[in-house]
Amino acid sequence: MGSRLNWKRVSSLIDQIKVGLDETLEEQLAWLAPGYGTYRILKKSIDARQQVPYWVYRVETFPPGETPSVNSFPVDRVKKTPKERPIIIGAGPAGLFAALRLVERGIPCLLFEQGSEASQRMKSIAAYWRYGNLSKTNNVCFGEGGAGLYSDGKLITRIKSPHIPYVLNRLVKFGAPEEIQYLSNPHVGSDKIRKVIPPMREFLKQNGCEIFFDTAVEKVVFRNGKTSGVLLKEGKTISSNTVVLATGHSSVDILHHLFTDSVYMEGKSFAIGLRVEHPQKEINRIQYKSYAEHPSLGAANYRLARHDKKTGIGVYSFCMCPGGYVISSGTDDDGIVSNGMSNYKRNSPFANAAIVVSVDYEKSFGKDVFSGLMLRKELEQKAKAAVVAKGGNKQFPSQSVLGFLDRKEVDLLPSSSPSGCIPARLDTLLPSEISRKLADALETFSRTMPGFISPHAQLLGVETRTSCPIRVVRNADNFQSISHEGLYPAGEGAGYAGGITSAAVDGVRIADAIAITIEG
Repeated sequence: MGSRLNWKRVSSLIDQIKVGLDETLEEQLAWLAPGYGTYRILKKSIDARQQVPYWVYRVETFPPGETPSVNSFPVDRVKKTPKERPIIIGAGPAGLFAALRLVERGIPCLLFEQGSEASQRMKSIAAYWRYGNLSKTNNVCFGEGGAGLYSDGKLITRIKSPHIPYVLNRLVKFGAPEEIQYLSNPHVGSDKIRKVIPPMREFLKQNGCEIFFDTAVEKVVFRNGKTSGVLLKEGKTISSNTVVLATGHSSVDILHHLFTDSVYMEGKSFAIGLRVEHPQKEINRIQYKSYAEHPSLGAANYRLARHDKKTGIGVYSFCMCPGGYVISSGTDDDGIVSNGMSNYKRNSPFANAAIVVSVDYEKSFGKDVFSGLMLRKELEQKAKAAVVAKGGNKQFPSQSVLGFLDRKEVDLLPSSSPSGCIPARLDTLLPSEISRKLADALETFSRTMPGFISPHAQLLGVETRTSCPIRVVRNADNFQSISHEGLYPAGEGAGYAGGITSAAVDGVRIADAIAITIEG
């Protein structure tokens, strides 16, 4: 007689499931996986390359009675206690995730942030946008959450890292929408990411991270080429043989201090340009055509790039914000900087994106480490001077796309910016080579996306903080400065990241490297 075999059904992966705009995923699964019990979405994206857009899914199905396992991404704790608590400078994505990973590993730490908690920071930013009253320590770049708190909460990244699922999981743990773990273009939204930060802060405080807001670090202190702590601007020195430099792309003073102390750094290629703004309905029509108003689609986005093979110079869209706002994000009274953000629902009637030109550092500046920062400051000051010359103080210098291409000043168009706009010749404000590259790229982009050059499209300036034009060079194996032991350059400000996710991942990698050093 044959014996009865007990077979256990296992989950199945189904890729490239195409779902029409008026269909449901469940309808497709009914015939692709008959008799399935539950399912889990692994990836979701929109394909709008054809006349009729459709959703594309990757799904894991489970038989009846089987529950999908939940990966909590546990972290191994260290077996040794460090002699001194690591110090983290900066509460942006890199600093916060370095702190999170450290405390999850059982390593207590100190976190210093020159700005305030997110709620207090909001008040200072509102005063800047409305009245032009800039706080040097509480602005769009400085304060809890860093620049990422006001840049749409976009989590798109081009890096490949096994730590990305961990970062997304922890954001969901503290209140971000679960969909960020499977959407191809995930974003939390500036309104929702502000609600993620406080629970994360409380978790850090309850698990061994002591946080000091409104406490600026003057400089990192070294002794015999090794890190020995930090000097606060209030005059107090805090000792530690481990310092994580997570100061963001706009903390210039501390870079000068590091240079004075012979910390090895180098110029890094970056990008500068302008921010372009369209009515969102125009972008929807370009991308979705006759389906632009379909309720399941929402605000369309885009990604554009033009590469000159002869010169190696690229022009590309950056930080695209569907249904968003153009926001002022300067850190100096004498400069103006543009940026973009969107709330979770992306329901502003405008779409915006930076259109920037790559600057090859070595070809442009040679070995002068601070020339990129000097160019950045010069352009920001020129933008402010153009506004002041027209009687403004906080507005963006603005020019329609058609005016930019025709090289003439024209009437202003409506804008999403809470700071307002003032007419200016952006084509002459920028260096002539940059201006010409932008004009050529706009023509190219309008062939890729017919209608991109529109009577309703406007440029606002200047976009200069895409990344820090300096890299504080570190070892590839232990992530410490190649010149000063115990200094861990991290995130955007050190030249190792370019957005929320990549900065957070970098903070995680730094924390893991510190844990390895502690274990010895």
